[in-house]
Amino acid sequence: MFDPEELPALRQTVRDATARDRCLLDNLREEVQFLTNDVRSIKPRTTTSVSLVASDGGNNNLVFDPFHVQLVRVVDSYGEQLCLDAVTPTTDTDILSRTQFDEDGSPRTALGRMMCDLNVTPRTLNQLSHMIPDGRKVRETPDEISPSWVLVYRDLCEWAALYDRICYRDFATNTLFVRDGLLRSKLFRGEYFINYRRRIDQAIIRAYQNTKRKVLLVGLAKHSKVLTRYNLAMAIEGTFDAEGPRYVRVPRSLESKAYVWPEYARGAETEDDEGEAPKFVAGDMYFLRFGDRKSDPLWSVDVLSSQASDADEIFGYLLADAVHGFPVPFYPRCLQKAHEYAEIVEFDLEILQDEMFLAVRGLLSENEIPALEALRLHSDVSARRYE
Repeated sequence: MFDPEELPALRQTVRDATARDRCLLDNLREEVQFLTNDVRSIKPRTTTSVSLVASDGGNNNLVFDPFHVQLVRVVDSYGEQLCLDAVTPTTDTDILSRTQFDEDGSPRTALGRMMCDLNVTPRTLNQLSHMIPDGRKVRETPDEISPSWVLVYRDLCEWAALYDRICYRDFATNTLFVRDGLLRSKLFRGEYFINYRRRIDQAIIRAYQNTKRKVLLVGLAKHSKVLTRYNLAMAIEGTFDAEGPRYVRVPRSLESKAYVWPEYARGAETEDDEGEAPKFVAGDMYFLRFGDRKSDPLWSVDVLSSQASDADEIFGYLLADAVHGFPVPFYPRCLQKAHEYAEIVEFDLEILQDEMFLAVRGLLSENEIPALEALRLHSDVSARRYE
């Protein structure tokens, strides 16, 4: 802890440093001043809202050292399970790739169908994403493999489930899909994400031509670097001071200043320009407030770039879902329901953890099992102090 006598000098140092950087806040305020005139109101509309969520990594770890199993589970807001798998950091990714397909090469899972449609060649997860290690490397040098790749696999399964629902399902009503996170990703290798966006656009057009049903897609982020950067400046400038639900389009120029990598703010509108293709972005960003008061939370939302002209309609549907948000107020209820279904906690987690123990037990001989049982019995002696 700091000595009380040091605090006055420390406070003054902090204030001096902040004063020297006042120009940073002044610049941000200048950048957002023009947004106030572009803020528009949102009128509620009703439609079917669907969200797809993968269970958080912290909620689905089964650990019994040295074994570590990550459950990959994707569930929608109606409780339908769209994906269920179990992988470990040392899982052979070549074998994992083959499990996405039947013996005749036809896709068996949503991820397999997406890989086929994107023309991933060869059909391996490493080819789909540079963040998933090559199978040979996993087999030969497992200690050098970062365990984070299993979370990349989980996210790819979530993208694949979303793709499968839009491209391979029929729709009885207009349907709004709400992704947990922005419509942008760096997981895909090369231009696969561009192809992903284009095929989503084609499926949406096809659905409307065949059934006259609108399929709409947005991504809502719990946290956003762009919103964090401009939140204070907008509050001071009164960008969202008017009462009622409001939204405003975020120009790409402001996005690019918030991201370390400027390509994360290059969307479909730059496809015909010279330079690098927009490989990572499928949506246009907006700031939204679903509540009536200026103190209500703001969210960052990506609208599929091809549907930017439908922003009024889309946000009306999203508002109707968000006003009933619980337990988080003014947060889309469909997202919250999907999270509730996707969670693997409490009794379910205990059952699976017991299955993990039984799986380890099955690897041992009869003479070795007593040692495992004793280890399990005395695994957390310190916890007894709470009994």
